[in-house]
Amino acid sequence: MSKKDTIVFVSGNFFALHPGHVRLLRFAAECGERLVVGVSALQPSNDIPTPAERAEALRELGIVTDVVILDDGVEAHLKALRPHIVVKGKEFEGQANLEEPILASYGGKLLFSSGESTYSGAELLKFDQRAAHGAGLSVPRDFLRRHSLTSAGLEERISALSRLSVVVVGDLIIDEYLHCEALGMSREDPTLVVTPRGVDRFVGGAGIVAAHAAALGAGVKFVSVVGDDGVGEDAARRLSDLRVQTGLIRDESRPTTLKQRFRAQDKTLLRVSHLRQHEISRALQDKMIEMLDAAMTSANLLIFSDFNYGCLPQRVVDHVTATARTQGILLAADSQSSSQVGDISRFKHARLLTATEYEARLALRDQNSGLAALGFKLLGVTSGTSAFVKLGAAGVLIVSAPHAKMLGVEDRLPALNSNPRDVSGAGDSMLTASAMALAAGASTWEAAYLGAVAAGIQTGRVGNIPITPVELRDAVRQ
Repeated sequence: MSKKDTIVFVSGNFFALHPGHVRLLRFAAECGERLVVGVSALQPSNDIPTPAERAEALRELGIVTDVVILDDGVEAHLKALRPHIVVKGKEFEGQANLEEPILASYGGKLLFSSGESTYSGAELLKFDQRAAHGAGLSVPRDFLRRHSLTSAGLEERISALSRLSVVVVGDLIIDEYLHCEALGMSREDPTLVVTPRGVDRFVGGAGIVAAHAAALGAGVKFVSVVGDDGVGEDAARRLSDLRVQTGLIRDESRPTTLKQRFRAQDKTLLRVSHLRQHEISRALQDKMIEMLDAAMTSANLLIFSDFNYGCLPQRVVDHVTATARTQGILLAADSQSSSQVGDISRFKHARLLTATEYEARLALRDQNSGLAALGFKLLGVTSGTSAFVKLGAAGVLIVSAPHAKMLGVEDRLPALNSNPRDVSGAGDSMLTASAMALAAGASTWEAAYLGAVAAGIQTGRVGNIPITPVELRDAVRQ
């Protein structure tokens, strides 16, 4: 039989349509001529879109031939449709699948794939843009409606942030922006020639996480490592000006991490990093543990902000985690892997983990699972409660440990700033705002939305500038 005659079938709940679903559907569409999607008739709660609403969202993707609501279940529809191919996510391979005996009865095939993980999810963006509010961000009204989020309720959460005591530990970075004018191409060789016009410096890395927390009104203690140099002294001054109480440990074996960005016409031309990535010595680890033990005596929240430059050896992480759990301190963690290699799975028992899709797949050594399955697997490995899988321009997938009364606790938020100026620091602002909201009693969905708003505000400007409660309030007033 030719591909032209092939009917392909995919079924699922599709409670929160996200890029992982689109990847799977795109793969399925390429397997035949007609792609039929079955949407379950389940309606676990009023917070979830109805089957009809989920079916309409799938139709709008433009890659589905037909959508049916499975009022009589998957088996009945399979027997009536008799598709040539059924496609399921890779995570179902090796399990008992009810489709197999039905397909075997007439020679159909069952394929497993989660689609290409390089897919960007850009197709989803056009369906998620809503009317802009005062901060210039789009408003995901469907998400707000699903989780009964109101401006008044969100403003109450923002007000509660000032009552927190926060400890931040991780790699301090100074970000230096060299603003240049492009002069053109060299005549001697194919080299871009620029002339510098100005320099701006910002606190970055774990330092900006601490600065965001302080700007949002919390009392903040920040523990990190600096070199014996002028950049470290500058960092200490800047953090003091930002009302961050610091415990900066001097390590003569490394420079203070400095990242330079050469920019022209609002674009980054080149990045240069001055850093070392070896672990701090055991003596410095002991000093860090001593500082953190003292800082945690009055803390509500501890945030690990790991850039994998040697500031957070596993010995320190394990000690701090055990102490925080004993004292009832909420834990949140992020471990970045861009030009470096990290492992978000080494942070256990966190109320919140934030990771890009790449970082989650790297930590779990999993290139096949769908996005939601990937998030739940991360929670299983770490004994965590919720994870935000960051998807760049496609927003963030939110997964939370399954609740006995609800199926598939997941949802997706689009990126709220459709015209970002500088994406550096977006994840740090989301981590800080979301973790603080959780520590102040917010639900996972409230925390995710406030984090997305913070990220949207951050990407609207160049350089890491701490976000204030006024900015958050302005942004949540629809």
